[in-house]
Amino acid sequence: MTFSLYAATIPSYLQMLRSMSALIDKADSFCRDNDIAAESFLQARLAEDMHPFTYQIKSTAVHSLGAIEGVRKGSFSPDNTPPPETFDALKARLQETIAALEAISPDEVNGFVGRDMKFVIGERQLDFTAENFLLSFSQPNFYFHATTAYDLLRSKGLPIGKRDFMGMPRIKAGQ
Repeated sequence: MTFSLYAATIPSYLQMLRSMSALIDKADSFCRDNDIAAESFLQARLAEDMHPFTYQIKSTAVHSLGAIEGVRKGSFSPDNTPPPETFDALKARLQETIAALEAISPDEVNGFVGRDMKFVIGERQLDFTAENFLLSFSQPNFYFHATTAYDLLRSKGLPIGKRDFMGMPRIKAGQ
């Protein structure tokens, strides 16, 4: 069996985005049940010079669907728009991202292989092939932001574990 670019990206994006969505639900419920201001979770940071939880969640959308959209255009730049500011808005952003990723065909993503792709930040440009951009730039960024979001919630006392982070693995049918 040949392993494809689609198989290396989209299913894992979907798995993690769904787990991030479930984590947002748990954080929202935890705040409500414990009379904790949601803002303390939404603006949580591991270090003063890091972006808050809201940015981490936004960045999982940026480095999944945004990366695919960048490959479609042949160019990707950082998304400097403000992140959603509430649990509901974050959840909506993830749901839109999931729906858009589910609509992408394997043939389209597999057709990206070998295409020129550039990452542009200001006057600087890094040239990639589409597959190297997705697998060596956006995918590591995607997992960095997902992990950071999880760690922020753990640091705030949310009772979650590794299974919450991983979401539903893609096991063989019938198990």
